[in-house]
Amino acid sequence: MLSTMSTRVSRRSALTRALLVAVALVAWLAIGSLGGVAQGKLSQVQTNDAAAFLPSSAESTLAAEAGRDFVETPTLPALVVLTPEGGGAVTEAQVGQVTQVAQAVPAAPVAGTDQTWAEYLTAEPVVTPSQDGEALLVVFSLDAEAAETLIGAGEESVTESFVTELRQVFLDELGASADAAGEAGLQAWVTGPAGFVADLVTAFGGIDGILLLVALGAVLLILVVIYRSPLLPLAVILTAVFGLCLAGLVVYHLADSGTLVLNGQSQGILSILVVGASVDYALLLVARYREELRHTAHPADAMRRAWRACLEPIGASAGTVIAGVLCLLLSELGSNRSLGPVAAIGIASALLAAMTLLPALLLIGGRRSRFYFWPRVPRPAAAATEGSTHGSHAAAVPDPAEATGLWGRLARWVARRARAVWVVTAVVLLGFAAFLPTFQASGTSETDVFRTPVDSVAGEEVLAAHFPAGAVQPVTVVVPQADASAAQEAAEGVDGVDSVRVFTGAPAGAPGADDAPPVVVDGTVRLDVTTSAPSDSVAAQDVVRDVRTAVHAVAPDALVGGPAAEQVDTIDAAQRDLRVIVPLVLLVIMVILMLLLRSVLAAVVLLVANVLSFAATLGVAAILFDGPFGFPGSDPTVPLFAFVFLVALGVDYSIFLMTRVREESLQVGTRRGVVRGLAVTGGVITSAGIVLATTFAALAVIPLLFLVQLAFLVAFGVLLDTFVVRSLLVPAVVHDLGDRAWWPSRVGDRAGTAHQPAHAGAASGPSSGGTAGGE
Repeated sequence: MLSTMSTRVSRRSALTRALLVAVALVAWLAIGSLGGVAQGKLSQVQTNDAAAFLPSSAESTLAAEAGRDFVETPTLPALVVLTPEGGGAVTEAQVGQVTQVAQAVPAAPVAGTDQTWAEYLTAEPVVTPSQDGEALLVVFSLDAEAAETLIGAGEESVTESFVTELRQVFLDELGASADAAGEAGLQAWVTGPAGFVADLVTAFGGIDGILLLVALGAVLLILVVIYRSPLLPLAVILTAVFGLCLAGLVVYHLADSGTLVLNGQSQGILSILVVGASVDYALLLVARYREELRHTAHPADAMRRAWRACLEPIGASAGTVIAGVLCLLLSELGSNRSLGPVAAIGIASALLAAMTLLPALLLIGGRRSRFYFWPRVPRPAAAATEGSTHGSHAAAVPDPAEATGLWGRLARWVARRARAVWVVTAVVLLGFAAFLPTFQASGTSETDVFRTPVDSVAGEEVLAAHFPAGAVQPVTVVVPQADASAAQEAAEGVDGVDSVRVFTGAPAGAPGADDAPPVVVDGTVRLDVTTSAPSDSVAAQDVVRDVRTAVHAVAPDALVGGPAAEQVDTIDAAQRDLRVIVPLVLLVIMVILMLLLRSVLAAVVLLVANVLSFAATLGVAAILFDGPFGFPGSDPTVPLFAFVFLVALGVDYSIFLMTRVREESLQVGTRRGVVRGLAVTGGVITSAGIVLATTFAALAVIPLLFLVQLAFLVAFGVLLDTFVVRSLLVPAVVHDLGDRAWWPSRVGDRAGTAHQPAHAGAASGPSSGGTAGGE
């Protein structure tokens, strides 16, 4: 009878397990079908206008609000610059032909609609020859409010579609391009704000395609090397893909409803973060699962033990990253604020996929599930199987400290020379960190954003060579009418200012424009300040700062705005975010570490080690960016994002190590616990670090300066954390401190009364055996 009841209980348990696996798989299939569609539509809910991210209190934002009543409709200029092939002066025939082509554009149909471009233009195109007679400028004024509207079958924005139309029209009608002359003997470039936006959207277009393909392909190759199995890597990659579908589904609906603002940078980081985190968590779970399969007869029992063992460290890791990125909600910049919840959603999705979908995938075959590891299938030893019946398999597990593998030997070497190891390692890191003050993060010009040749940048260079660079997008000063003359005189005295004109509503250069009365709105007038430098350049930003100083001295209520001023305010807000968010992230992570490790001193050690690693990473980047890489500088958000991700993600590996060290220390004391912890976690954590570094490095395939720099910083920093901080610095410091490392806890006293090895039962840290593959 007992046998019959046992059989019934066993069948009932098997049925329950099968039902749970089926429910999990069906739920994730539904998420995948919906999330895949949402992921592909994320680009449709992007906002890449820098002005939209500025705080409402920024002077340029206030100036923009005050200046709206001076024009009927805000415009987004699209500029076509043309020059004769081979140089020389523009002929009258060429001027006439360009004028004819330009005037035909408003009547041209919008592809995929029953509209014409006239419905999206606020004025007729204007053709202007340069003063030197060697170039033509055609100005098209797009309705700025409709610029992001999606149109046509391809659901492209108005801006992107119009720029594509201009490039096609001037190529077809004039035979013009940047690298070939046509019948008219002209070359043409489409630039200006609309051209830059279109090229930016095109660059971000690689996020859904080439970025994911490169990241997933690289990770798959690494997993094949790690597992030496054709099946297991596919299960891990599927976990990452479905985790990304869940994140895309949530982010799409939040962005579509206006709850958060999504830009191309955030979308790229989301993709990489989800893939990297999903695979990292999967590596830890699979490593522990493989270990348990050597001691347990049924895969379901092994998975249950592995899941319980990994829940705390993986959950703490995800919680640390989520808490860190949510600190970005205090940013003054909307783009930074939105990245916080976007990244948090990504990490939460990765955690859910790794802890629910992956176990279900690995248990599909029931007792045959262990063949996921084919051809190196882990099988339980007889003694271990018998012991597992009693809830322990300690007898079957050798002491990792006696292991002859790479990590066992490294752990014993660190233990023998602990003080020398951590002192030398810290000095080397401090040496690199000494270069941190040379890291240039004061902003770059818009032309430096792209790392490959693009039409808008080439056109900007031609425009600056033949026309007043700041004429198209001048610095605007909204000033009380009584102070207008004084403000005009003050602005004219600033170096880098070509001219200052009172806004009359008539186009500059038009007959009688300078004699027309100024437009007055609520007692204020607008001054248009033309700078010598292009409005998107660093030089123009310097001019804006000087104009503000000069104008505010004579008109304290004046507001200085315009595109260059928006860049100035963006940089100032980003630098403020560095000062506020960095200490907050450190405080949040410190609290989490203290709660997780039940120790103040251990938390301080981990945090200081990772901050030192981050400083060294920026120091190395300062040397390489200014030297071999030849970067023109960095945006202030680059070090901010790098700090948030590196400190949060870098602490992860120390968390994985220290949770296991604490577990071992409770059994054998801290110093032996350090040796055991490093020996058994070394392989899997190193694999996780390589995977995460590889996924972030994939960001470099998007040819934008910000993402290329972030890719290097996070990839290099993660490898530094993996191979130096977690492998040498942290274990050496903790070994040197001994039981004092757990202050105010008293781990040593508890270890003295325990004799059972820490491998019995479900432990609280990841275990890998001795290799990257978890053996």
